[in-house]
Parts: sequence; structure tokens; C-alpha cells
Amino acid sequence: MPSDSYRPRRLFTIEQANATLPLVRAIVSDMVDLARDIQERRHRLHVLTTGREVRKNDPYSGELVQIEADLDRDVLKLRDYARELHEIGAEAKDPVIGLVDFPMLMDGRIVYLCWKLGENEILHWHELDAGFSGRQPLTADTLAGGSDDKFSDDKFEAWDDE
Repeated sequence: MPSDSYRPRRLFTIEQANATLPLVRAIVSDMVDLARDIQERRHRLHVLTTGREVRKNDPYSGELVQIEADLDRDVLKLRDYARELHEIGAEAKDPVIGLVDFPMLMDGRIVYLCWKLGENEILHWHELDAGFSGRQPLTADTLAGGSDDKFSDDKFEAWDDE
């Protein structure tokens, strides 16, 4: 996704992103627990139903319907966690490992500060299209361009309502 067409909810400095981590960590911890639970239950359901035709009088059909309904409910809850992160301005990238990105301006372009559950602070960044595998360590050199005030937070406030 080219940075000229990407419009984040807000831009963070490293300090601002790190300041959100106590709340982000709590949300992401719950998100990871739920995502892993959903993944495990889906796997078990798949094992139970593969090659099996569920019949109307099957004594387990009601239980299977309830399991699927519970999964659907929990997927919606997972989306609520992602929405909470979005309201902060962060973006959930992988709910199973707890990967979150924070948009930041660096050298006049938007990049992501990258944080993963278990890390004490944000120490990495990557280009918008690079993903986790493209993570690079934050250094004094990379941060020198990060304070470019070409786009301030108030210029992004108008996008909050979109």
C-alpha cells in the first residue's frame, strides 16, 4: 500500500506509541488468548466433522450448532478488540501472535512502528508493505527523520470521522 494513498487514523511518535502500550498490551493479551482459543476450537471442530455427514436426528447436531454459534460470537469479540486498537490509532496485524503496528512519519513518508506482545517497548519499524518480516531496528539514524513535522496530528483529525 503506497503511503500517498494510505490515511491513518493518526500518526504516532515513538514516545506516543510507547505511552499507549499499557492499554494496548491489555487489549492484545486478551485478543491473543481469544484468537488462539478460536483457532484451537476450529481445529477440533474440523477434526470432528471431517468426513461426517450431520443428520437431523444426530444426537450431536445441536452441540455442533452451538459450537459454531459460540465461534461466531467470539470472532465478533475478536473484531471488537481490533476496533479498540483502531480507536487508539494502532492497527492489529496478527491476533494470534499479538502483532500491532503504529503509523509514524519518517523521512516524509508514513511507515509502521512495529510491536509484538511480549516486547517491553517499541524497538522496530517497517515500510507499509514490508510486514513483520521486513522489521528493522529503530536506531538514531532512522529516528532522525521521524520528527519531520510535515504532517502533524491535527492534520489527521479530519479523518477521524471517516
